[in-house]
Amino acid sequence: MFQKLASHNDDIRRLVEKGYAITIDSAHLVVRDIPYLDSERQLRIGALVTKLEFIDQNRVTQQDHQVLFAGGIPHQLNGDQVSNLGGGPAQIVLSEWCADVVVERSFSNKPLVEGKFKDFFDKVESYVSIISGPAIELHGANPYTFKAYPTAADDNVFKLQDTLTSRAEITGLAANLVNDVVAIIGLGGTGAYLLDFLVKTPVREIRAFDLDAFHVHNAFRSPGKLNLTELGKLKSEVYGARYENFRHGLSFVPKFVDASCASELDDVTFAFVCVDKGSSRFGIFELLISKAIPFIDVGMGLSKKKGPLSGMIRTTYYPPDLAADLRDLQLAELKDGPDDLYRTNIQIGELNALNASLAIIRFKQQRGFYHEEQPNLHLLFGISDLKITGETAFDKD
Repeated sequence: MFQKLASHNDDIRRLVEKGYAITIDSAHLVVRDIPYLDSERQLRIGALVTKLEFIDQNRVTQQDHQVLFAGGIPHQLNGDQVSNLGGGPAQIVLSEWCADVVVERSFSNKPLVEGKFKDFFDKVESYVSIISGPAIELHGANPYTFKAYPTAADDNVFKLQDTLTSRAEITGLAANLVNDVVAIIGLGGTGAYLLDFLVKTPVREIRAFDLDAFHVHNAFRSPGKLNLTELGKLKSEVYGARYENFRHGLSFVPKFVDASCASELDDVTFAFVCVDKGSSRFGIFELLISKAIPFIDVGMGLSKKKGPLSGMIRTTYYPPDLAADLRDLQLAELKDGPDDLYRTNIQIGELNALNASLAIIRFKQQRGFYHEEQPNLHLLFGISDLKITGETAFDKD
């Protein structure tokens, strides 16, 4: 990543050629070995960090005129703080490759005439002259060390830079997901939206299972643009083609999951069950429970008794230690019953999307990405009153 950006961005190349100790950390430009004076006029070394805004895969631009700084407050030769730096306390979490760079504050020094810096070279040069000038004069310090620091291998699951995560400064939270191997069992309405949400998380691997073909009714309850050539193809083929250019670690298996699929769930750390047949769900539950894989099952029940559709959306979490007991409570249908409106009504994409949203939120709560006030095992959303009720525990008796 570093070499690619340096070869496609003249301003970054010029920083390297001048001798700055440049590294790229996700969507941040990190400049180490920046000298400055502390309040006792002693020499200290800090680092500048500034956000990269990706134009495309190879080109970057500035997000704003501000920078972050790993270090104390820079001082002048007379012992006073360096003026015109603005900013204040700030923290962000960088990767393990930049664990030595501990951001403590931000600086804001906008060019008076232009109102913005021309490029990253102009920006770094300006801040270094302000921050390091006194240290260079007093101690002969040199910010041009030409040092090459270790950088992360290019093992990002995304084929695009995840600039939104770094912009929101939630890289540390997103890291809670990177070791997960997630299975989606069933790519119907809710499963398709779950796939769309999950593809955009940094989980290491996604395995999706479905043997059905993609028909017109699927197009009405699935995300993304329809290509007419997709109709009649297997869902595994359709969704594989839709997402292969977005990320690595995707596998689509044209198979119904049953007891024979045990090996295909090896190493899976979490699963989503998105099927509408009770008998299929029963077999899947048995397999997941036997392999101690935590999972979320989703379901929907609709009725037209009062004219307009009414009903419930269900999201149930089965942790390994409680899964068998929750299964026995039959919170989800485990045998086949007469078809309800869900099986025939195709104009419910918004309900599928909502069901998938609740499921992905619960998964992210389990991983510490979202705060969890109540550890709900069972969520029901009422379509008529738009209310969510949750159960955190069940009495076995």
